[in-house]
Order: sequence, then C-alpha cells, then structure tokens
Amino acid sequence: MDLTGFRPRYITFDCYGTLTNYQMNDAVTPLVTDRVAPEDLRVFLKDFRAYRIDEVLGAYQPYREVLRHSWQRVCNRWRIPYRHTDVEVITAALASWGPHPDVPEALAALASEYPLVILSNADDDLLAGNVEQLGVDFHRVFTAEQAKAYKPRYQAFDYMLDQLDCGRDEILHVSSHMWYDVIPCHEQRITHKVYVNRGYDPSTPFYEYAETPDLTGVPELLGLTVGAAR
Repeated sequence: MDLTGFRPRYITFDCYGTLTNYQMNDAVTPLVTDRVAPEDLRVFLKDFRAYRIDEVLGAYQPYREVLRHSWQRVCNRWRIPYRHTDVEVITAALASWGPHPDVPEALAALASEYPLVILSNADDDLLAGNVEQLGVDFHRVFTAEQAKAYKPRYQAFDYMLDQLDCGRDEILHVSSHMWYDVIPCHEQRITHKVYVNRGYDPSTPFYEYAETPDLTGVPELLGLTVGAAR
C-alpha cells in the first residue's frame, strides 16, 4: 500500500506489542519451570496465547478475567496445578512494560504532525502505566473496557470511530498484530493500514497494508523524518 500524499485525520495504534514491548512469554516462563519440561515450554506458551485469543471472542469481561480464565484453561489442558498467584504476577508484569526501543522517537515525529490515538485490548487502569511510558500525549486512549468488546470484534473499532466521529477512510491504523487488527480492519473497509512486522504473525499481503519492521518506518511512509521533532 502506497501512503504517499495521504494525511490521516488520526493515526490509531494498537498498544501491546506494537508500541509497548509485550513480554508475556518472559513473564510466564519462570512461573512454570517447576511444572512444564523445557522441551515442552514453546507449545505451552502457544496454547496459553490461543486461550487468550479465544477468551476475547465472547461476551466482554475485564482483562484480568481474560488472563485468569486463559491460565486456568491452559493449566487444565496440561494437567498442571493452577495457582491464582500466577495470574497476579502476570498482571503486575503487564502493567509495568515499557515501549520498544524504536517507539518513542517515531511517536514523537508522528505526534508533531498528527493526533495520535490508542485502541487497546486492556483495562483502563492496567494500560495507564504503559501509555505514560510512551513519552507523547495521545489525543484519545480507548480500551476494551470502554468499548465493552475486544479486538478483533468489530464493536471495538466501531466504538473508536464513533467516539472520534470520523470515517473509516480518514484514519491510519497501525498494528503489529495481523489477526487482532489488520484482518478485521480489512474486513471493515478501514482502508489505510500499516503492519509493523515484529514477528508475532506472518505477513499476509492479501489484506492490503503497508509493512515495516519497526515503528520508525511509519513516519517514513508518511514523508516524515524520525528525529525531526526534537
């Protein structure tokens, strides 16, 4: 996708993984070293991710409950003891994570020209500390708690667009998640998209997006220079 000449009314971002360094595997691994063999760890982590995906597809529940139910389900599947304290450790870790190294400078360049918006699969209080560490002021920060729905459900995107009072062709949506963001944006005819390929999902060009390996590519796609906002 060529974004030359396009001036979005808003640039909207996924947060966890795209802006904030999503370190779920690092947080989980020490919790299960006494219950999961090293050679099985990769599959265990993959199963935990799958249950988190499944949990956000139903009726809205706070993200703490998404984590708790996902953890219960993966522990049951692996026939290992469930410890509620594990969920508390995971939740505390999530709220502490900061940005990827490439993010602050790229965001500063974008913020100098455009209003920036976040749409995140999170609770308001959990996300607040992550957003504070990003180093720029956002025009709006929307969460699943506010929308009462998680991405990839269309209700989350509809809520954001309604609150911004703008058209689907007026935003540029940026995400490192194909399944949560890029695909549902494509299906909803949100035309302008950037896939930040951090390795979470494979590239799928059918869904019509610009691609960059990190966030520094986003200002460049819009004709901006990273560092110019200093």
